[in-house]
Amino acid sequence: MSLQLVWNNEQEEFPITDELISLLDRILQQAGMAEGITEGEVDLTFVNDAQIHELNKEYRGIDRPTDVLSFALNEETDEELQIIYELDEAEDMTDVPDMLGDIIISVPRAKLQSEEYGHSLERELGFLFVHGFLHLLGYDHQDEASEAEMMGKQETVLEKVGLTR
Repeated sequence: MSLQLVWNNEQEEFPITDELISLLDRILQQAGMAEGITEGEVDLTFVNDAQIHELNKEYRGIDRPTDVLSFALNEETDEELQIIYELDEAEDMTDVPDMLGDIIISVPRAKLQSEEYGHSLERELGFLFVHGFLHLLGYDHQDEASEAEMMGKQETVLEKVGLTR
């Protein structure tokens, strides 16, 4: 098994192209290599502001839209894992992928931010994706030092795939 990107598009405002998915897969491979992660699955879902607002409210208690949410699988309870895998007692666990977690990105929010920062939508989506991936691995940005570390890692990955500012 290798590091795999599984994606779903639940928004209709912006098209998700094969080129974008290829770019995000390269970002995943680069970030995985940088962090020593060579196997696993990351599920990425593109949504609109209303959808991410609802998720942000439900799971974080924050009643507003955001740009990206990450849900590390190792934070789930055993009961939730059972539901996710939909296993019956006879199924072999070797067939279940090593899931790292879910990343949810609001494409309209990413578009707005790309315009505010003066770079491409692809760069903003790439930034949000690697940001979400690092959260899946346990990185956070609660203080200046951890934020600087995370930002440095994100920029290094983006530079390696050609997404400079």
